[in-house]
Amino acid sequence: MMGTYGQGVAMQIAESVLDLVGNTPMVKLRRVGEGLPCPVVAKVEMVNPGGSVKDRPAIAMIDAAERDGLLLPGGTIIEPTSGNTGVGLAIVAAQRGYKCIFVMTDKVAPEKVDLLRAYGAKVVVCSVAVPPEDPNSYYSTAERLVKETPGSYQPSQYHNPVNPQSHYDTTGPEIWEQTDGRITHFVAGAGTGGSISGVGKYLKEQNPDVQIIAADPEGSVYSGGSGRPYLVEGVGEDFFPSTYDSTVIDRTIAVSDRDSFLMARRVTEEEGLLIGGSCGTAVQAALDVAADCGPDDLVVVLLPDSGRLYLSKVFNDSWMAGFGFITCDGPVVADVVGSRFGQVPDLIYVQPGDPARDAVALMHQHGVSQLPVAKGEMPLAAAEVMGSVSELRLMDLAFGDEDLLDTSVEQIMSPPLPTIGAGQSVALAVEMLDSNSALLVLDGGRPRSVISSSDVLAFLSKGAESG
Repeated sequence: MMGTYGQGVAMQIAESVLDLVGNTPMVKLRRVGEGLPCPVVAKVEMVNPGGSVKDRPAIAMIDAAERDGLLLPGGTIIEPTSGNTGVGLAIVAAQRGYKCIFVMTDKVAPEKVDLLRAYGAKVVVCSVAVPPEDPNSYYSTAERLVKETPGSYQPSQYHNPVNPQSHYDTTGPEIWEQTDGRITHFVAGAGTGGSISGVGKYLKEQNPDVQIIAADPEGSVYSGGSGRPYLVEGVGEDFFPSTYDSTVIDRTIAVSDRDSFLMARRVTEEEGLLIGGSCGTAVQAALDVAADCGPDDLVVVLLPDSGRLYLSKVFNDSWMAGFGFITCDGPVVADVVGSRFGQVPDLIYVQPGDPARDAVALMHQHGVSQLPVAKGEMPLAAAEVMGSVSELRLMDLAFGDEDLLDTSVEQIMSPPLPTIGAGQSVALAVEMLDSNSALLVLDGGRPRSVISSSDVLAFLSKGAESG
């Protein structure tokens, strides 16, 4: 809405919060990009009113649904989301009188759940450690809720062509104009694939030589993984959405959870830009790209959101240490593991479908008294650990009925072992082992080993002897 104030001074007042979406700024990453052959420039999407790039497709998808008669007044918007698309949809719903139900996985930061509820949305949380086709996956749960809710509409950001089109129409042209057409490389994460596909298509139409690079979490299908769980949120996938256009992608770079989180913290501390884990993924990839560029190149990286929704995780030292991403001062758990084994072996564990008898044999073979139960091959993700078995419990079961040893491990397993980070202190391990028989050690977010009281005692004894 435009008007006048005083002597012909034009007022600049938006009609609604939706009019504030887009036209986001760009800024040079001067400090983290220091020493590189070319500039690395960030497109800062956190300044959108919903705090992320997802505001753009949220408005476009609802506009299209209204235009096509798929969403009627008073209807309910239902969508699986890692959070940001939900916020964008919730803002549109608030302005236009819709109800919202969002389905999220249990790996998302609790701040995201609270934020969506603050907008008046209902939130349903599902396990991340199930495949997309599982009835309990967040995709399947959303589809069930749509069938059960009269007057509902699912934007289906993973399959809605309006998603990438919104970036072709807005984000791409903004980047081209803001760089005066000098952009040579565009780096972005791929979740639904909407932003990188839409922007990539637009940029290549302007200059076919512009390189489009996808930054992807290790384990995601885009970089050749199987979609097994990883910790960074809102980027990567366990399937290929139809909104992802592989024909515009020139290169995909896999980035670990560790590098993603540490880069997010570094950019926040050195650039004053509070960014989340998926932004860290993109920046790490962008710096890798820039390292191989020349002085005439210009690398643009899309920063999809803010770090405000990750304060309890990425920016929480206890959480980071607990997953083995950062290391405390003094003797740490990794020292215990290294002292015991000399060199770090693969984790010894059993699959849930293995017979209990195999677990007994494995424990005897390696001289251990407890094993994790996990689904998948090494390297495991923390979310793939389902339980544990102990020699004492199996002995008790066998004493009552030896045939029970032929049943599958998942039928008789105990809860998972408590976890401790490889970089956490030995003192904490001692404290935790006072009430637990063993601990599962996480390093870089992945299970690495199991330690017991005898391991810690042996380590401390060696220290006393050497002292």
